[in-house]
Amino acid sequence: MIKIKNLTKIYEINKNHTVRAVEDIHLEFGSGELIVLKGASGSGKSTILSLIAGLSKPTSGEVIVNDRRISKLPDDFLALFRRETIGFIFQKYNLIANLTVFENIILPLIPNNPDEQELEAKVDGLLEKLQMRDKKEVRVRNLSGGEQQRVAIARAYINDPHIIIADEPTANLDEKLSLEFIEILREFKSANKTTIIATHDPLFFGLDFVDRVIEIQKGRVV
Repeated sequence: MIKIKNLTKIYEINKNHTVRAVEDIHLEFGSGELIVLKGASGSGKSTILSLIAGLSKPTSGEVIVNDRRISKLPDDFLALFRRETIGFIFQKYNLIANLTVFENIILPLIPNNPDEQELEAKVDGLLEKLQMRDKKEVRVRNLSGGEQQRVAIARAYINDPHIIIADEPTANLDEKLSLEFIEILREFKSANKTTIIATHDPLFFGLDFVDRVIEIQKGRVV
C-alpha cells in the first residue's frame, strides 16, 4: 500500500544552516499492517509521517500510496488525497477549542456536503464506541486531555480512511489513558486499517498485535 523510495527531507533554517531531517529512507508498509516508528525526539519520525500524509513534500525521493506518487501531486490534489485516504491523530490534537465535540469531528466531511441524518448517526456511533456520547455538544476547551484525544481519534476515523497516522499519541496522557488508546489501536487493526505510529513510548514496543517496530535514528532506519 505504501512505498517510500530514497526519501530525503532537508529543512533550510537560514542561508548557512540546513537540517537533514530524513535521509535516504526506504520502507514499505502493507495493507492492514500496524507499524511503530521508534526513536527519540528529533530522530525524524514525525517528518516521515508528514511526508506519508502529504503534509510536506520531500527534498528528493518518492512516497507512493496505492500506486499514486503523492509526493508529485499538486497541493489541491494532495488535499483531496488526505481527505479521502488519511486519518491523522496529531500529538497536540489540533482541535478547534471554541467548537463542540460534534463540530470538530465532522470537519473532514464538510467539503463532501454529507447527508445530515447519516452524519449524526455516524458521529453518534463513534462517540458511543469512545464512551463520549454525553460530550457531543460540549465545547472542546472544556474537555480533559484524554477526552480531547478521543475527539481527535473520532475526527481521524470519521471519513473511514484507509490509513491512520498517529504522531506521539500518548505524549500527553497518563498510563491509564495510554492503555485505553492502545485498545483503540487494537480495533484499528481488527478493522484492517493501515496504521503508522511514531512514538518513543515503551508501552508500544511489546504489543502482540504490532506487525513491525522500525527504529529511526538521526533520520535513518537503523
